[in-house]
Amino acid sequence: MPKITPFLWFDGKAEEAASFYTSIFKNSKIENVSAVSATFYLDGQEFIALNGGPQFTFTEAISFFVNCETQAEVDELWEKLSAGGTKQRCGWLKDKFGVSWQVIPSVLGDMLQDENEDKSG
Repeated sequence: MPKITPFLWFDGKAEEAASFYTSIFKNSKIENVSAVSATFYLDGQEFIALNGGPQFTFTEAISFFVNCETQAEVDELWEKLSAGGTKQRCGWLKDKFGVSWQVIPSVLGDMLQDENEDKSG
């Protein structure tokens, strides 16, 4: 089975981004840093960050979905990831690098699919 690794293009801030993200998520580490890239892990998921320049920027067309077990975890990750960025509606935010995130409680899916229309509404 092929391994899929997110590859993120930054404008000269690959190492800064890797440090920022690994400081937020548990079980995370920076594996390697070079002049042009950084390889890091967030809760076991490998990422590669490239110092690619200003040609490309992030959009909401791609986001990282963070499934949280508790409201405390949602609140903590929401505050840390949105620091210096933009808070949006319904669990969405853009971090200080322009990367979009969805920080969502795991029970949300069950709540939205509840057979009781009052609850799911």
